[in-house]
Amino acid sequence: MLKRFLILPIIFFIGYGIFQSGDFATIASGIAIFIVGMFFMEEGFKWFTGGILSKILSKTTNTLPKAIFSGFLATAIIQSSSLISVIAISFLSAELIALGPAIGIIFGANIGTTATAWIVAVFGMKIKISAFALPMIIFGVLFTFFNSRTYKGIGNILLGLGFIFLGISFMKEGFETLKSGIELSQYSIEGFPGILTYIFVGAVATIIIQSSSATMALIVTAVATGQIDYVSSISLAIGANLGTTVTATLGAVTSNENGKRLAVAHLIFNMITAFIAVVFMKYLMQSTDLISRYVGINDQDIAMKLSLFHTIFNSLGVLVLAPFVHQLVNFLEKLFIVQDDRRWRPRYLDEEVIKTPGPAIAALYKEAEHMFDGTSEVIIQALRLHRHEVFSDCDIDEALKTVKETDIDIDDIYEKRIKFLYSDILKYSILAEKNMNKEQRHKVYKIQLASRDMIEAIKDIRELQKNIAGYMVRGNENIKNEYNFLRKGIAQLLRIIAGLRAHPGDLERVTDLKTAKKQNKGLDIIAAKRLSVLLREGKITESMASSLLNDGTYTSQIAKKLIKSADILWGKSTENDVDSLRDSLLQPQH
Repeated sequence: MLKRFLILPIIFFIGYGIFQSGDFATIASGIAIFIVGMFFMEEGFKWFTGGILSKILSKTTNTLPKAIFSGFLATAIIQSSSLISVIAISFLSAELIALGPAIGIIFGANIGTTATAWIVAVFGMKIKISAFALPMIIFGVLFTFFNSRTYKGIGNILLGLGFIFLGISFMKEGFETLKSGIELSQYSIEGFPGILTYIFVGAVATIIIQSSSATMALIVTAVATGQIDYVSSISLAIGANLGTTVTATLGAVTSNENGKRLAVAHLIFNMITAFIAVVFMKYLMQSTDLISRYVGINDQDIAMKLSLFHTIFNSLGVLVLAPFVHQLVNFLEKLFIVQDDRRWRPRYLDEEVIKTPGPAIAALYKEAEHMFDGTSEVIIQALRLHRHEVFSDCDIDEALKTVKETDIDIDDIYEKRIKFLYSDILKYSILAEKNMNKEQRHKVYKIQLASRDMIEAIKDIRELQKNIAGYMVRGNENIKNEYNFLRKGIAQLLRIIAGLRAHPGDLERVTDLKTAKKQNKGLDIIAAKRLSVLLREGKITESMASSLLNDGTYTSQIAKKLIKSADILWGKSTENDVDSLRDSLLQPQH
């Protein structure tokens, strides 16, 4: 909404500036080229989000200090805090990391964004950076012609770096030329009102540009060429930090609880950091001067001092807030509470998690497990059993003696709940496949098969339920025994699957599932023999025999589909998939 409201005035302003001033056109072109470079960098690293990048983040977030460092390192290399935020939300949604480490990644990413200012100050202002830009762009284009995902990723990264360097060169040239005609620094506002004004300008500029890195590149270039003074540049940098928070918060409005929690954590961090920077600006500037002299930064090198100040106040924010992450997590979890009635709604899948292949696969597995929970619940209720009896060590024969009186409308559950969850799994799995290689798409296909089998099992239990409801309340003990035989078979299978789920890939549990699979293949024959004896002895009617014959087939089909789903989700191959997911992400993608 904000973008649509601002877009026309922005286009008019930029168009007017370009036609009125060649220097303005050069600076605007530099910003545009810089943003294009960041886009290519982000796209290039996305080719590796199913590989090295995801592996680093997933392996180094088990403690808060590690999470902060990994967020810093990844953002400093990639030059995109937005991509790191997406990955953090993806890992959080897939429950690969907890909220605390995810917040740590965001904290670290804030320090990592200061790398942009250092790059511009160190390279952009001291060497002819455009000389490196053109070779990078040339080789970047050449690499994109390869079919390999790795080479395409490298090509996009080279293109991104080339355009970033070229953009910095354009901005520097524009400000230097502009200086000969007009001194923007003469319009600076003194005192506290000036600080607040420039903070506001920095925030608005970041919201418009949609990139705090691009805003910082512009600020560093402007201060290095003398177009703005030191204090004004510091205020603009503080505003840029606040502006990127506004962008992230607006983007999280339609996100799930995890996205909202991280966005608010980011907002709290940047608001407190900005407050500290403003209140203690004098002392932070003195600290910057002291450290500058210690590390050999010249007093006249304002660009380097600004970069150092930017790093100091972001690092200080992390030092202040890191000890209170636990309290922040508790606050955010109370602020955004997951709705209790989510049995048939996606818990792990959303638009963010599917952007990254590794977390997307993990989230799909978890969503399929979530669907299996609901499927099991429907089947248990249809069998007129109690959940605690099926998933405990109690004697199943004793449990069968009690027939639960409540009935469920499986048709209604299917139409209003099951079908929607299944559709969401299919929708998100199809969207996630766009960024995946062949091996990853095969895993997604298996999850789709498991979900389809669960749907089919529910349809079959719907048919079986009708006769269970009818015959279990009649006086014929023989027909009751036969339906108890069918109920027992499914209940025992669910108990076996629960054991496998508790110990995925365990050889003994997998063997139990295979044994159940073999027994199920012979279920029709066993049921037919029992049926023949009862019918021959006149213990059941032909109508009862016909119902039993059909329901025996339904029972066999239900068991078959549950076994197939369980094998995909918790069998030995899947155990390797899930437990070594982070390791497998390291494999090259072709």
